[in-house]
Amino acid sequence: MNVGDRVRVTESVVIYHHPEHRGEAFDIKGLEGEVFGIATEWKGRPVSANFPIQVKFTKKFKAHLRTDELETI
Repeated sequence: MNVGDRVRVTESVVIYHHPEHRGEAFDIKGLEGEVFGIATEWKGRPVSANFPIQVKFTKKFKAHLRTDELETI
C-alpha cells in the first residue's frame, strides 16, 4: 500500500471516535477511504507501529489501521 491508494475496510473494526457516532460503538467494515500516511519512522528513527496505515475516510474522520484490515480498490 502506498500514500494516495484507495482502500476498503475488509474486517470488522469497532471504533468509538466516528464524528456522527461519538462515544458509541461503530463498525467501519466496508467503508472506503484514501491512505494519507504510513507510520514507518518518527523523527528519522524507524518505528514499529501497531496500526501503521493512516486512512482518511471523510473530511472529519481519519483512522489508523493494520494492513490486514484493508484491501486496495
